[in-house]
Amino acid sequence: MIQRALQPGIEKFLKAFPAIVVLGPRQVGKTTLVKLIAKNLFAGQAGSKRKAVYLDLEKHSDFEKLNRDAEEYLLSYINECVLIDEVQRMPKLFPLLRAVIDEKRKPGRFMITGSASPDLLKGVSESLAGRVAYFYLHPIGLHELPANIPWKKHWFRGGFPQALTLRHAQLLQGWLDSFITTYIEKDLPQLFDIRFSPTTMRKLWSMLAHLQGSILNAEKLGNSLDITGVTVKRYLDYLEGAFIINRLQPFFVNLGKRLVKAPKVYINDSGILHHLLRLENEKELMHHPGAGASWEGYVVSQVMYAKENRLDMYYYRTQAGAECDLVLVRGHVVKACVEIKLSNSPVVSKGFYQSAADLKCKNNFVVCSAEIDYKTKEGVRIVGITSFIKNYLPLL
Repeated sequence: MIQRALQPGIEKFLKAFPAIVVLGPRQVGKTTLVKLIAKNLFAGQAGSKRKAVYLDLEKHSDFEKLNRDAEEYLLSYINECVLIDEVQRMPKLFPLLRAVIDEKRKPGRFMITGSASPDLLKGVSESLAGRVAYFYLHPIGLHELPANIPWKKHWFRGGFPQALTLRHAQLLQGWLDSFITTYIEKDLPQLFDIRFSPTTMRKLWSMLAHLQGSILNAEKLGNSLDITGVTVKRYLDYLEGAFIINRLQPFFVNLGKRLVKAPKVYINDSGILHHLLRLENEKELMHHPGAGASWEGYVVSQVMYAKENRLDMYYYRTQAGAECDLVLVRGHVVKACVEIKLSNSPVVSKGFYQSAADLKCKNNFVVCSAEIDYKTKEGVRIVGITSFIKNYLPLL
């Protein structure tokens, strides 16, 4: 089992908060994680009288236990830790959870998982304010990889636990195809209570794969799909709410320059991206015209997974051609500028130097695909992805 970086933090907060909520996409390992934590904190304690009660709301019998009389059921386990899986299936629980927690306010009463719908987040913030700590469980990140899994394999397969650990490539392609189909035909409609054409949504996923790292033009994308730009943005909201994509926003500063103001769009998981591009192995990836965009998306996602919550991510681009792939900001202070290069001997672009000068940034990096680490005479650090994530990102 791969150790998840969130585990110590969740265990710490569970000793102080009545409830914790773990949000993340399907199949990312939320259930496995909360069950492991419950075992460590309760069943694993010598002499502990508390136990964990598990409810999967996608299981009809468990759903009905709460649907009949949730208050009576939950109060009957007032001294236990109740694990509620896929809570977005029953949003009416949130106001009730508040009352049940206030009935006996002590740490570790509930561990809740959900697949990151906006309704779920709204329920947490409005009904459980001050009573809950919530965490985002992303696919397995580079900072969590065990030594026996090389980063190149991780880049190609992505971070979903089953995709990463399957032994045969044929099984990997089958799993990814099933994952995408299930998400489009079942999970997204269920998560957000919406109806859309599965064919259109599948085409959108495919087009996003070919537009990886591009500036979003919703109207143009909508014309290609025969839908409006407004509908495209709504679909992207659903995909972002389910952690499938990320829209990286531009960094705005008052420099008197004309800036690009539309977001860049990325499919978060590189395994899903490569399946949509019909790539079957690492060799095909390296010869594909989208390899550079894939590498850029991989670095962006790994930074997103590993960074502290207070470190925000943007990109920077001016109409005159200055460009920085990733701007890392804490508060209003630019902490680092990052250029991303799929190269063993990268050359720093003029546009990147101009961006660093515009933003008055002293910590400037080029993250590349070689295991190197040195500084240029201009002070830009050329570094491999592993070293950047493990050695430099935590210092920003």
